[in-house]
Amino acid sequence: MERARHLLVVDDDREIQALLHDFLVKHGFRVSTAGDGRDVRRQMAQWTIDLVILDLMLPGESGVELCRALRAESDVPIIMLTAVAEEAERIICLEIGADDYIVKPFSPRELLARIRALFRRTGGRDLPTPEAAVAGEWEFSGWRLDTGKRELRSPDGVLVHLSAGEYQLLTAFLERPQRVVTREELMDIYKGDALAPFDRSIDIQISRLRRKIEQSSRDPTLIKTVRGAGYQFTVPVTRPS
Repeated sequence: MERARHLLVVDDDREIQALLHDFLVKHGFRVSTAGDGRDVRRQMAQWTIDLVILDLMLPGESGVELCRALRAESDVPIIMLTAVAEEAERIICLEIGADDYIVKPFSPRELLARIRALFRRTGGRDLPTPEAAVAGEWEFSGWRLDTGKRELRSPDGVLVHLSAGEYQLLTAFLERPQRVVTREELMDIYKGDALAPFDRSIDIQISRLRRKIEQSSRDPTLIKTVRGAGYQFTVPVTRPS
């Protein structure tokens, strides 16, 4: 029997912890809770966590600092909880490595929908994902992506951590090398996440991916912006035997 997905809810409000714990357990998840960064690290070391729900405002180490720390050492999917609905705050959440965000107050059912959508993007149990079509190893400009292990290695052999969104975008580009991919096509990868056509999420994710794989993110050579059309992964992609 396949194990239940293990979620970590990080919020210093015990009522929110209890509410989300009970709701998500009823929907088939295993749920742990934490109130600060030290508790998060203890939980991450003790368990295999499949997704983190992280409040932006935490005592001591902030949610921003904790998200950056988690992303530096792990590709675990992260959904940020924020009390601020302004675009700048949402952009910050994505730029520091979060895969999605939800604004307080929120409906637990909306959070559940976003969790399921994020698992679909990152290889959920119940739905086929785009990466299923490209399972195996892929190479481009000396880089190697192993989609079975979800590992990206640089030409020097260094393991590079990718967030769920960065990984999904990279696999989308590997499926479509040397062709222009529109923003609308890329938005389809994130279907179910309620992203509006004017949302900057795709651009931010691409910016983050560029910082990891380009020699210069300000002058990218692998992922080019095609003005008025979209993006192009410019180099050949091969599958080593």
